[in-house]
Amino acid sequence: MSPETDHDREVAAGLVEIEGLLLAAHHRRRAREEGEAFARRMPWLTPPQHREVARLYTDRHMALAKEMLRTVISRSEELKAEYTHRYRSLKKRLLTVTVTSVVASAVLWVALQRQGLAP
Repeated sequence: MSPETDHDREVAAGLVEIEGLLLAAHHRRRAREEGEAFARRMPWLTPPQHREVARLYTDRHMALAKEMLRTVISRSEELKAEYTHRYRSLKKRLLTVTVTSVVASAVLWVALQRQGLAP
């Protein structure tokens, strides 16, 4: 493997990490905004209660987002394993059919040649 390829992979991994951090920051900001909007719907709250309700909403929203992300990751890993297994199985079957076809063609050609029917 060339150093250029390793460098490209490191750069790509770094970009993916930065993208993840930016997405997480975006989701946290949205959760805070939604928490603030939710708390504003309760005008009877004192300022400390308002902050607490908004914080609890934000924390719960983030926990749910993390749980959904873990579920998606888990399912994608399951699907990857399933499709990898299917791919390998199909690859084996294709190889078997190909080898069988080549052998059958060779046997047929030899049989025809012995009977003088093949060129």
